[in-house]
Amino acid sequence: MDTRPQPFLPPAPKPRTTPPSFLQMVRIVYRNPLELWGEPSYNEPVIHIRGGVGGPLLIVNDPALVRHVLVENARDFRMARVRQKILRPILRDGLLTAEGETWKRGRKAMAPVFTPRHIRGFAGPMLARAERFAALYETRDGPFDMAHDMTQLTYEILAETLFSNEIAGEPEQFGDRVERLLETMGRVDPLDLLAAPDWLPRITRLRGRKALAFFRQIVRETMDMRRKRLERGEDAPEDFLTLLLKAEGPYGLTRDEVEDNIITFIGAGHETTARALGWTFYLLAHAPEQRERIEEEVDRVTASVADPYDWLAAMPFTRAAFEEALRLYPPAPSINREALQDFQWQGDTIRAGTQVLIMPWTLHRHRRLWDDPEAFMPERFWPGNREAIDRFQYLPFGAGPRICIGAAFALQEAVIALGVLMRRYRFAMAPGAPEPWPVQKLTTQPEGGLRMVAVPRG
Repeated sequence: MDTRPQPFLPPAPKPRTTPPSFLQMVRIVYRNPLELWGEPSYNEPVIHIRGGVGGPLLIVNDPALVRHVLVENARDFRMARVRQKILRPILRDGLLTAEGETWKRGRKAMAPVFTPRHIRGFAGPMLARAERFAALYETRDGPFDMAHDMTQLTYEILAETLFSNEIAGEPEQFGDRVERLLETMGRVDPLDLLAAPDWLPRITRLRGRKALAFFRQIVRETMDMRRKRLERGEDAPEDFLTLLLKAEGPYGLTRDEVEDNIITFIGAGHETTARALGWTFYLLAHAPEQRERIEEEVDRVTASVADPYDWLAAMPFTRAAFEEALRLYPPAPSINREALQDFQWQGDTIRAGTQVLIMPWTLHRHRRLWDDPEAFMPERFWPGNREAIDRFQYLPFGAGPRICIGAAFALQEAVIALGVLMRRYRFAMAPGAPEPWPVQKLTTQPEGGLRMVAVPRG
């Protein structure tokens, strides 16, 4: 008889058994797109909807077709129109939204910061910042919002590593403004689904203008401070900010492109890691056996491995828990493309203009691809098991030319943060705290936050 405890089944929308009406769809997409998907999305490899509201739609859960779209034929697809309507007002020509030559210039300018040598150099500052942040819990004697805390921690790590802690403004304001921005401008507006002309105002985006102006002002002040140092010939850190400013010029980035890429990393670059860390702490709070195993690993490694860069390789169970959180609650739950020309797939002709939707949310929970897909089971990613996972059934950082440039940075940051915090504290749900509900607002967020408590481990 198997006496092992059943794995934790975290909250998630149940697949729909009937298609929504048009008005229902509009309400769901605005409120929480994760609640839109029906049983076929979790069972079928490909769903082709030829009469969709915005034209033909192809929903892709076949790893081979994912590879076809994102890697082998990436040039034949562009960013989808609805996605761009949401993100471009915020990020403009930042790396997440730029296309063509603009994207190539930005990617080339940033690539040197994210080489293995630079990533290794970030490990020490990540550790120092995480340890300073961990000390804050010594003064807390009540519940706190772990989701908000992880937003603050990852912002501070980003500020120290990529901007040498020289970002203008007050860090304490940052988390609230991020939430405001994603609550407003980071959502699909019903007018976008109706293909309304761009000159019609979107109420959601109008409500977010103040938060966006806050970020733009921070970025301009940050750029001006560093630019003046460079112009005076003073020593300036050779960090992400300096690299981008030096890339300005007739053959490099425009001033606006530099600003757009900085706001992309300040406003969105840390957000995905923050969400995944928050979900990891939540999931481990409901999986005591997994948590104890990770605590043992963390205690052993942090006491014996001096260089935090080596923690990622030395803590496979900690990394596995984070990767399983990325599977269950992918920070970027949708990847949207549009076909630029006709193509064939398994005897079916997919016409140019078809919207291609790759949903890590459904791909990561697909019943043909995963055993017990709704369960929190970090052992999927343990050494010896992870190798059996198809590269294109697991897309926490995307794939192909537009794969997240900061993926290695995020994994290193997450394992160091988990190691520091779990060495000192055991995190549990606060008494009476509601279970969080996943909501898609650009990223996969816990509605109402994560009310938790920190108990010193002695």
